[in-house]
Amino acid sequence: MSALYFYLFFLVYPYLAMWWKSFPKAGHKSWEALIPGYNYAIASKIAGQPAWWAFLMLIPGIHIVMWMVFNVSFIRKHGFFSLADTLQGIFFPFLIMAKIANDETIQPVYTTDWEKETDIERRKNGDHLVLFLTLPIIGHLVAYALSFLQKKKKGRKTVIKEWGDSILFALVAASAIRTYVFEPFQIPTGSMEKTLLVGDFLVVNKMAYGSKVPVTPLSFPLVHNTIPWVNIKSYTTFEKLEYTRLPGWANIENYDVVVFNYPSGDTAVYDPRMPHGLMGHDYHGIVNNEARRLFEESIDKNKIPNSGALLQKRSQELSSQYQGAALDSVMQLEAQKLDRNVQKIVNGIYSEFIDNINVWRDKARYEIAVNKRTFSGGEGRIIDHYGVVYRPVDKRENYIKRCIGIPGDSLRIEDAQVYVNGEKAPIFEYQNLQYQVSNISLPSARVMKSKYGLEPNRDYYNNGSIMNLTASELSALQQSYPEAQFTLMNQKRKAVADQSSAEKVNNLNYYPKSFNHNNNVSNFESFWVPKKGETIELNPHNVAWYERVITAYELHTFEEKDGKYYIDGMEATNYTFELNYYWMMGDNRYNSADSRVWGFVPEDHIVGRASMVWYSSDPNGGVRWERLFTGIE
Repeated sequence: MSALYFYLFFLVYPYLAMWWKSFPKAGHKSWEALIPGYNYAIASKIAGQPAWWAFLMLIPGIHIVMWMVFNVSFIRKHGFFSLADTLQGIFFPFLIMAKIANDETIQPVYTTDWEKETDIERRKNGDHLVLFLTLPIIGHLVAYALSFLQKKKKGRKTVIKEWGDSILFALVAASAIRTYVFEPFQIPTGSMEKTLLVGDFLVVNKMAYGSKVPVTPLSFPLVHNTIPWVNIKSYTTFEKLEYTRLPGWANIENYDVVVFNYPSGDTAVYDPRMPHGLMGHDYHGIVNNEARRLFEESIDKNKIPNSGALLQKRSQELSSQYQGAALDSVMQLEAQKLDRNVQKIVNGIYSEFIDNINVWRDKARYEIAVNKRTFSGGEGRIIDHYGVVYRPVDKRENYIKRCIGIPGDSLRIEDAQVYVNGEKAPIFEYQNLQYQVSNISLPSARVMKSKYGLEPNRDYYNNGSIMNLTASELSALQQSYPEAQFTLMNQKRKAVADQSSAEKVNNLNYYPKSFNHNNNVSNFESFWVPKKGETIELNPHNVAWYERVITAYELHTFEEKDGKYYIDGMEATNYTFELNYYWMMGDNRYNSADSRVWGFVPEDHIVGRASMVWYSSDPNGGVRWERLFTGIE
């Protein structure tokens, strides 16, 4: 339901509650109940609360809570304190409001005397209800625990009332700050190393680019999309807003470190064992991988020749004709011939997969959504999970990357070097690149850590034959080991026309996830970042890049039929973009799932700018004191 209906209801509600009859009882004029906004300020004063609380009614996500607070405070001022009264005040106050308006014996004179046991007793159950709804169970545990630490004073509020009020308004204030000002964020993975480390706790400045009004404002406070421990959604889509962003003081610039909602997280595999499960990861990539797995399991392996057995048999047949070096030379030719035949058979098999990709994707979606099973590459096994879940924009997982391309930029990647509008992008101080290392004998792990800051299984693997290094770390190692060879890991691109069918299937691993676009971790073809208001001519090459933009982010239908394109059922030869987009990449370039995997980030997914590391916990133990309260560049 659109939030507009809620605000219209708030405008109409004072008339439904007949405040023009109730206000005169408190010494106010009837006309004061008829002025939108002002009437809530007067009602707040009558209830004994600050008038400025009326302004909180304007804040999505808080407005309904404040409406309930106004109602409960208002009816209690008129003597309605019981559990049933409180429930009505929170959820359906119309009957009590009508009674207050029409019964002249009901006056706004009630103020709780905290020294009178009868006053305390009549509101006890209602106060318990408010505390429970504010913070279920935990609120009561906190209140009772603290009640033993403080001495009860005569005339003081009960601990339930005191902590109910305190927790309620602490959550209201914290929710407003978290939604519109800044939010804490923890680095869960190493995709930004070594600019940001696993265990870093950040402050995300939401006002820098303009605070984003939540799309789903009705949400459990201070959690993102799932309530911990119980693993249920923390939000409801009963109220929904259109994308709206408040004015900010800056635009996103190239190379800013940005937090955003994961763009490929509109549909997620729901596995509550996160972060070790699949929830929030690239659903569309999971579908492709699952489709390939199901296809490969269906292949009759007997149709693929056993190269080793065939070569051995052929060697025995030729051994009577050739001996020694002559036999070896002949067998090399036989092996090449057999390899070509095997490759031809394999290509034919994978050509069938390419021709029927949508069939296999449908099977994969069924396996994931209905059978609730899929293969997890990270765990190397089939996982049983809870199926799939749709996430609104503001409830998709939070990711953090560096913004490499802004709207209108042209980008390409050659040999791990990014080019932005033809110019080399800078290599950042703590940016990791991956190297194949040879002719080196490493010292102990303790020496590697203390002297070079490098850790096994994080910065180097396979006895040091593969290393992830910053420029300064590379320089230090080259000075210490002048004989060592450091070769940048570089996966060259092959023209699609020269790719086999099996190689084309691997093209699905990188954006735009098309058989006819060969991109990889270190090399990407030239492309353009969409800009709001700009128009492109549609063609087979760029449709693969922008079809998801058109359908998933700008919510149009798109169909290709007989070489023509149809948008929303109308033939189209061009398309004008409705939003700005960004290209995000991790600083740990060879170990980052980023735009190279899932594509562009729409402007309505932008959360804020990462501003400061306020705390850093080393996963191996201890605190990284040197990182506390450091800025992010």
